Amino acid sequence: MKKQVLIIGGGDTFATYEEYLNFLRNYEIDIDRWKSSTDDWKPWLREKLAGKYDVIIPMMPNRTNARFEEWKLWFEKFIPFLNDGVILIGHSLGSSFLAKYLSENKFPKKIGAIMLVAGVYEKDSEGYSLLSFALPEKLDLQTENTMIYHSKDDPVVPFSSLGKFQQALPNAKIRIFEDRGHLNMPEFPELLEDIKNLES
Repeated sequence: MKKQVLIIGGGDTFATYEEYLNFLRNYEIDIDRWKSSTDDWKPWLREKLAGKYDVIIPMMPNRTNARFEEWKLWFEKFIPFLNDGVILIGHSLGSSFLAKYLSENKFPKKIGAIMLVAGVYEKDSEGYSLLSFALPEKLDLQTENTMIYHSKDDPVVPFSSLGKFQQALPNAKIRIFEDRGHLNMPEFPELLEDIKNLES
């Protein structure tokens, strides 16, 4: 049986519909991004782990105006298909989602590892709070294998989020980068290495 990796990507959340509409009005399109097929590291990771792992990347509901309850319902539809030893990876708001979900709900499978990439702890760099994704006071990710990744120059999630995750998860292993932004790069060799190191 193949090992499994499940990745929850990021999103945005807003207190009111008007706040969401203002975000859409003011959002600046980078047309080059939409003209190319370049994506971030998630499809690359799937390709690199092919053969030995099944990499599952659910498209989470309403990512640009996310609600925790909607994500919870959707995420739980995947749980029956997961095996013991699954590796759960969250990116950006996906990290906050996994941290909240696992701290508030008993996960029915044994978790091989949790990897939190550029996770939001309280607010993003523009001051938007987590709202329905707000983390509980005490985090319990239900595994001994927790890894946290953050870059000092992240323009989306303040670097201070890393320190707050470290405080809440003192046994987590940390990888700090100097110049990787929001960790949206097309390849993520350190993450791949850490997944493969779990085998040994």
